[in-house]
Amino acid sequence: MEYLKAFLVGGLFCLIGQILIDKTKLTPARILVSYVVLGVILGGVGLYEPLVEFAGAGATVPLTGFGYNIAKGVKEAIQTDGFLGILTGGLKATAGGITAAIIAGLIASFLFKAKDKA
Repeated sequence: MEYLKAFLVGGLFCLIGQILIDKTKLTPARILVSYVVLGVILGGVGLYEPLVEFAGAGATVPLTGFGYNIAKGVKEAIQTDGFLGILTGGLKATAGGITAAIIAGLIASFLFKAKDKA
């Protein structure tokens, strides 16, 4: 059942993103950034946590989950480090994901050759 919940919630995020791409003039990059910002806002005010508990990876894997992790990291770092936590908390919480993305991009750059758009 948890797989179904994750699939439905993650699929809903994808559906909303695809509708935004098809029906608005927003670029995919702006939509992705909006997802991260939405995750930060919902995580900051405590509304994203119940969705994470309900859907698990369906809520933490999409970009909104990345924003949620940033907000969660900042909250925790502020409690332990004070004002400095505003600057360090988000990076500490998402360092693994950022590192994985950089390494995957590096590997992809070695495996594939970039081409100019015609």
